[in-house]
Amino acid sequence: MSAKPVERLSQTEAKRELAALAQQLAGYDSAYFQDDAPKVSDADYDVLRRRNAAIEARFPDLLRPDSPSHRVGAKPSAKFAKVVHARPMLSLDNAFHDEDVADFVARVQRFLGLKEDDELTITAEPKIDGLSASLRYEDGLFVQGATRGDGVEGEDITPNLRTLKDVPLRLHGRAPKILEVRGEVYMTHADFAALNKRQEKDGKPVFANPRNSAAGSVRQLDPAITASRPLHFFAYTWGETSELPADTQWDMLQAFKGWGFRVNPLIRKCRTVDEVLEFYRDIEVKRATLGYDIDGVVYKVDRLDLQDRLGFVSRSPRWAIAHKFAAEQADTILQDIDIQVGRTGKLAPVAKLKPVTVGGVVVQNATLHNEDEIARKDVRIGDTVVVQRAGDVIPQIVRVILEKRPRGAKPYVFPDKCPACGSHAVREVDEKTGKTDVDRRCTGGLICPAQAVERLKHFVSRDAFDIEGLGGTYIELFHEKGLIEEPADIFRLTKKPDRISKTLSEHRAALSAERRAKEGKGEPVKSKRDDDKEDKVVENLVASIDARRNISLDRFINALGIRHVGETTAKLLARNFSTIEAFIGAMEGEHAVEELDTIEGVGETVAEAIKDFFDEKHNRRALDHLLKEVDVQRVAAPKVSGSPVAGQTIVFTGSLEKMTRPEAKARAESLGAKVASSVSKKTDLVVAGPGAGSKLAEAEKHGVKVIDEDAWLKLIEGA
Repeated sequence: MSAKPVERLSQTEAKRELAALAQQLAGYDSAYFQDDAPKVSDADYDVLRRRNAAIEARFPDLLRPDSPSHRVGAKPSAKFAKVVHARPMLSLDNAFHDEDVADFVARVQRFLGLKEDDELTITAEPKIDGLSASLRYEDGLFVQGATRGDGVEGEDITPNLRTLKDVPLRLHGRAPKILEVRGEVYMTHADFAALNKRQEKDGKPVFANPRNSAAGSVRQLDPAITASRPLHFFAYTWGETSELPADTQWDMLQAFKGWGFRVNPLIRKCRTVDEVLEFYRDIEVKRATLGYDIDGVVYKVDRLDLQDRLGFVSRSPRWAIAHKFAAEQADTILQDIDIQVGRTGKLAPVAKLKPVTVGGVVVQNATLHNEDEIARKDVRIGDTVVVQRAGDVIPQIVRVILEKRPRGAKPYVFPDKCPACGSHAVREVDEKTGKTDVDRRCTGGLICPAQAVERLKHFVSRDAFDIEGLGGTYIELFHEKGLIEEPADIFRLTKKPDRISKTLSEHRAALSAERRAKEGKGEPVKSKRDDDKEDKVVENLVASIDARRNISLDRFINALGIRHVGETTAKLLARNFSTIEAFIGAMEGEHAVEELDTIEGVGETVAEAIKDFFDEKHNRRALDHLLKEVDVQRVAAPKVSGSPVAGQTIVFTGSLEKMTRPEAKARAESLGAKVASSVSKKTDLVVAGPGAGSKLAEAEKHGVKVIDEDAWLKLIEGA
């Protein structure tokens, strides 16, 4: 450190010293936080920090991306910007039993064409229960941090993540030019207890559990608040990277450590299912003593070349799975059963419970599934019940403690009328199977306010249009006041700011009057500050709505609320049709169900539901109105250089001898082709192996080109 007073430093000297201080302090941070081996006293460390801050105060233009001053927070952000992940942050499939894990390994072996005794190394690591985050580095410097969000788009929380001691602002050693490191932000049990103690002392609300505390802390608009919270970060995977320095998952984690990240020390290599399960049980025993929350163990195929071959299915990788711990349980009293009407008219029974803590979370509601489940478990109001919760799964009632049943408790009679509109509620019978649906549904359709409101709530939800600030309360209010009847009305709201303002003002006034009446107080005096606040709310709401006038095709389809069509199916449909015009056009054709049924992952039941939706005239009218208000983005075609099968529909039939069927399908899709499960006149190519049967006959019937496996491999050679 220079002995020269800060006020006498030239800009060149200041720039040079800030670079040296950043490197020096980063080294001290690494020694203290990663290695638990401090190299300097706290007093000497603070002297360097103060020197760095003083230079930056005099030369603010010289603030570096890796400046240690970022650790104590920066200027508060007015709003989180959106970040589109260069590579999606996908979730993992779950395993709950030993058999699920064995099935996972067997599936991997079958996909890769491995024999049961062929070696398959698996890395196993504790599954941290925190907030997923992605850190982007360019030329070794931390430039952007984001939440997982919906996996495709997250929130920019760069200033907040800079404050974490476990997040290196500059990577150690030689790192790829572009590198995204992904992991989990979490809080230890000891730090969580201390934080809640401070919250209580300051008269502030306490947090429910360490995960909520970590998530809330890292999403503060003011990074200084994040900096005051004791947060940690474990790195465990990567997103976009300009190069991979290793060939295995294990060695990539070792590279992470070399760059300055914390990697969970309990990670282990396993070579058999028995070793994997032994690790799981070992971690389960240690769980209570780790000092931080975990909710299972993650298994990943170790070799990266095998990960590439396995690829992804829907929203999760084929080469990884999360083995979740058993659910946690508690006893409480069932105080009432509330019937809620969903957007498809389903009458959903919800148990209203005496509040009880299960796994660190206070539970007041639990699902009862349907009337058959209530009858099977003989659940009655007043019963003492066992409530179960596993991770983020909705709490459910496991069983009734019959010896504690109060006298006079009567069997629950499920209503046959909709509680929202009074229409008959019926259980449909499947004409094809003759089976009665487990769910009872309102027949009120468009006259049922509950269905209309719930459909609108779904439309603006996070996985659909994701309109910030337009939550369930506002949807109910605007619907009640006649401002919103259909989705297009949401976008027409932007032309009615005065009506929005008046509605919100009246609503707040009514709530305030009700509250003050209970407290025995008189009428409040409205100030200009209140008016300004309301104007700002309206301004922000209008801006949020306008910001979503451009929407991706998969989100648009999901937002329509078609029965059986959720986020995953919407993405399959979007990839298949590419544009909203192509999707609507196909649904208007006489072979719509047949075409939908050829899409891998879309079965007959889903296909029928989609066609039924488009056959309803009121749905088509609402869709036409909506398309006048929004622009739906086309799905970009896969980046395939020189692919001879891009855009073609391919069917594989018979036995394949040189690659497994799943591997052939994955390879075709990676080259931009669509792989269908049945042959139609829209099929471009059939790859037939020995034993090909009815599909081969269908191909000949429709005049579809047929080739064998060798011709297929020659066709895609070098692509």
